[in-house]
Amino acid sequence: MIDVVIAGAGPNGLMLACELVLAGARPLVVEQLREPATEPKANGLVGQVVRLVDRRGLHAALAGTDEPPRPAPGFVFGALPLDLSRLDDQTLHLLPVPQRRLEQVLRSRAVELGIEVRWGAGVTGYTETADGVRVDLSPGSGAVEARFLVGADGGHSTVRRLAGIGFPGVTNDDSVSRSVHAEVPAGWVHEPTGSLDVPGFGRVPGFRHLRTERGLVVFARLPGRPPALTTVEWPAADDPVPDGPLTLAEMAASLRRVLGADVPLTAPTGDGPFLLRRLVGQNSRIAERYRAGRVFLVGDAAHVHWGIGGPGLNLGLQDAVNLGWKLAAAVNGWAPAGLLDSYEVERMPASRRVVMSTQAQTALVAPGPEVTALREWTAELLADGANARRVAEMMAGADVRYPTRSDHELAGGFAPDLMVDGVRLAELCRTARPLLVDGTGTLAAVAEPWSDRVDVVAGRLDLTGTGTTALLVRPDSYVAWASSDPAPAAASLVDALVDTFGAPSRAGVGATGGRPG
Repeated sequence: MIDVVIAGAGPNGLMLACELVLAGARPLVVEQLREPATEPKANGLVGQVVRLVDRRGLHAALAGTDEPPRPAPGFVFGALPLDLSRLDDQTLHLLPVPQRRLEQVLRSRAVELGIEVRWGAGVTGYTETADGVRVDLSPGSGAVEARFLVGADGGHSTVRRLAGIGFPGVTNDDSVSRSVHAEVPAGWVHEPTGSLDVPGFGRVPGFRHLRTERGLVVFARLPGRPPALTTVEWPAADDPVPDGPLTLAEMAASLRRVLGADVPLTAPTGDGPFLLRRLVGQNSRIAERYRAGRVFLVGDAAHVHWGIGGPGLNLGLQDAVNLGWKLAAAVNGWAPAGLLDSYEVERMPASRRVVMSTQAQTALVAPGPEVTALREWTAELLADGANARRVAEMMAGADVRYPTRSDHELAGGFAPDLMVDGVRLAELCRTARPLLVDGTGTLAAVAEPWSDRVDVVAGRLDLTGTGTTALLVRPDSYVAWASSDPAPAAASLVDALVDTFGAPSRAGVGATGGRPG
């Protein structure tokens, strides 16, 4: 029997499969497409996910450098500048990388880990049994038995529909988004900043949403690809959207309306496929449940939202990493009561914050003098460092906290980028195993009964300003327990170990005392 069948070979499904193997479970990825998708999609990673891929050893392949990720000096919120350069210890990270490249890296990782991806085999039905799920696949692909089924099959998820999970939310049909890959005139691109200098208008910043009174425009250049341009307009009801595929002429006309100036566009050269897409309307939806028995949802199958601010992969990949170790714990027989249910408890609030953020930004980029006034006031708020930090943490997902017993300031949050005897935490997390980071040298015996599932790393902690002496880090890099005591109480650590990683592998917890197994 397969441990977990994952429907969908996109980034979320592939990431989940890799996490399961690292945690000792056997996944099968099934994908209704017959080969990997080639159409352009997302253009980068924003937020905690950049640190997450670093902690799985994937950052170098995605970034093209061995340098660790660094916080961004600035970003945007609702097409308003967000200056982060003057903030200490801010946590918003950016990694420009096409989704196609991300999927290539994850597929290569899946091959290294021996994961089977079955192409042309979409899920058509399932039957839940006493100890698993019988998953029916596309005609000619048969059926498979598994312990669990996960839908990572996008906003139109078949798995979600089969599970009878509602997908409530809001659909707005008042906007039109157009996106293309196209060449622009030589000399218009300001190379040091990656921005576009448009005669008669001025500078369109690179990788930033720019709002005018007539719409929104984005200009982005990624290595090895022609420039990408996007516009968003809110046309009048009597201004119909053209029928048929988007053309460069239609895109140029949209740019002229939004910027009030001409941007000559020519077809890109080189290997495609190239972006040429028109979308009418926006969706903001969150599944009523993330679990139905032995069936779970991750990524767009669980939530959809507008892409402003680039939060989609941050949200979806963290879903996958949150769920992966918990499913593996159930497969391996040590999951404490409620661990699988904690997936929805932890990730649904994160989804709601992203939807709130994208809806707020949608309001800030809409046309109209009232919106312009709101933007002026919001810009004043963002000029304050405390407000800028708060917004940056929201966009990064750094303000997400999971419930824990510990009242330490780090407990429940994403583990900081600390050093242990000169070694980065990111390097210690590559195995995806739970990690007790012990700066006191006194806790190894306490954790020893969990040695089959929790690693202990002892050494001097370099974590300036917190006084932290020990951390219990979950496989998804969130902190289950922390202490600032030079001699942490064994009982509190034992409680965290039991609550998070189940009963010890043998009765009792050794000579240190604490909660029995």
